[in-house]
Amino acid sequence: MEKFEVNILGCGSALPTTRHQATSQVVNVRDKLFMIDCGEGTQVQLRRSRLKFSRLGHIFISHLHGDHCFGLIGLISTFGMLERTADLHIHCPEELERLLLPQIAFFCKGMSYQVVFHPYPPGVASVIYEDRSLTVETIPLRHRMPTCGFLFREKPALPHIRRDMMDFYQIPICWLNRIKNGEDYVTDDGRTIENRLLTTPADPPRAYAYCSDTSYQPRIVEQLKGVDLLFHEATFLSTDQARAKQTQHSTAAQAATIARDAGVGQLVIGHYSARYEDELPLLEEAQAVFPHTVLAQENLCLEVTRGGVKES
Repeated sequence: MEKFEVNILGCGSALPTTRHQATSQVVNVRDKLFMIDCGEGTQVQLRRSRLKFSRLGHIFISHLHGDHCFGLIGLISTFGMLERTADLHIHCPEELERLLLPQIAFFCKGMSYQVVFHPYPPGVASVIYEDRSLTVETIPLRHRMPTCGFLFREKPALPHIRRDMMDFYQIPICWLNRIKNGEDYVTDDGRTIENRLLTTPADPPRAYAYCSDTSYQPRIVEQLKGVDLLFHEATFLSTDQARAKQTQHSTAAQAATIARDAGVGQLVIGHYSARYEDELPLLEEAQAVFPHTVLAQENLCLEVTRGGVKES
């Protein structure tokens, strides 16, 4: 099975603490790295997670609160000092380009690479990135400013070739792609070898969804149906629900309700309020609603598998 991992770099909220870093994650799909949000300290966390800077090509910014984007200019500068040459693509709210360009011009003169901005519409679900194996679409959320989550979804793969049958029928290598694309094989003496004898079904496509920051939004359940791994902010306990509503954040129970109703494989909660010295009550509150819940922690790596995850 191809690599599909989620690396938690930071899972704290806006107020800095000694326990957690500001929000950032890296999704690793087949050794291509995609960053979600970039709070302060992100580049140090990249080092600690042993992720290769050179493989990071795309950054997705959910919204323009500082704890989700204050690390960008430092990371851009560091890439320049590393003499990066590949373009860096930033998918973000439209205002970010206007805010960052003067900083890049002042602090990052003479960079050896280009920063390319891709603004997305925050109010609608839309595909904002696509390659031959993956799509990334936005998940409209509700916060104190325009905000989107992101849904990483593998494309259906081609079936696996049965090497034993290829050898048995002495099928030339030049036929591999045709067989993977569904063709039967016809032997030199005119016999037809059905494709189903030569292949096994492909691994089912996997999906990861990131939802932060947001108030409780049941309308996103339909878009999240069947996702294998969901990260949903759980800034507050239900005892602080009034504060959650005021700041347009979610409680642990609300995050778990979204996971349960969407039928996801596993839930990871994070974006913890600095008021909590211990996140165990948040975990217990979420697990009472959706048992397949784990706590986000810095440098936690989760391997996305069909129907859930494995920690690595």
